[in-house]
Amino acid sequence: MTFSDLHRAGEVPFLLPNAWDVPSALAFADAGFPAVGTTSFGVAAASGRPDGSRASREATAALVRALAGLPVFVSADVEDGYDDDPERVAAHVAGLGADGVNIEDSTDGRLIDPAAQAAKIAAVKRRSPGVFVNARVDTYWLGQDADLPTTLARAGQYVRAGADGIFVPGASSPDDIAALAAAVPVPLNVLAVPDLPLTELARLGVRRVSTGSLPYRAAVDAAVQVAIGVRDGQPVPAATPYPVMQKRLSDYDAARRN
Repeated sequence: MTFSDLHRAGEVPFLLPNAWDVPSALAFADAGFPAVGTTSFGVAAASGRPDGSRASREATAALVRALAGLPVFVSADVEDGYDDDPERVAAHVAGLGADGVNIEDSTDGRLIDPAAQAAKIAAVKRRSPGVFVNARVDTYWLGQDADLPTTLARAGQYVRAGADGIFVPGASSPDDIAALAAAVPVPLNVLAVPDLPLTELARLGVRRVSTGSLPYRAAVDAAVQVAIGVRDGQPVPAATPYPVMQKRLSDYDAARRN
């Protein structure tokens, strides 16, 4: 099975958990997920940087390299490709060694010309035809031109440029999701939607669901609750035992040395 095959196998969409460092990726792999993505928010935030503005470039590249030996597929969130030049974007993607990438059609919180995004996608596919390019349409996410006709027009342009999947974060209405899935001829990816389980998203036509930065943000909240619980004598969230996490890291370190 390839990374691309995961988008078409099974009765429910394939769930891609998004990691922000090696331990989180190891935990997802240990839980049985066949693929792990990165989250630009989590990666940037872990370095003390806000998301966007191409801040996650080097940290994401380092994380993807660190995950190369894991028995899972790895998909990298590369923001807008970290460059305006399609050939430089393609060169960066080719150097990552990832099985897939997300490339978004916005820079610094503003939608870019869809023709410019299409050029990036086409350049990546020419340089790395085996990489699954998940083209992100940020209309709903940013609340800019957030309507079906505009979103579908952008998605269509990206598919014609060679995109293997379309990702529409922020789309949460069942009617909108169903319309997107029906009109887009490649697998549709959405963020996990409250009150819409995977079975319902499958009925709507979704083939991939991403957790995005939710695990990172939940982990930060859990860490705060541990500190508050210890301080105030309240119950604390459950945690993986130290020896279990230590063994994961020891096994990972040993595998990288061999």
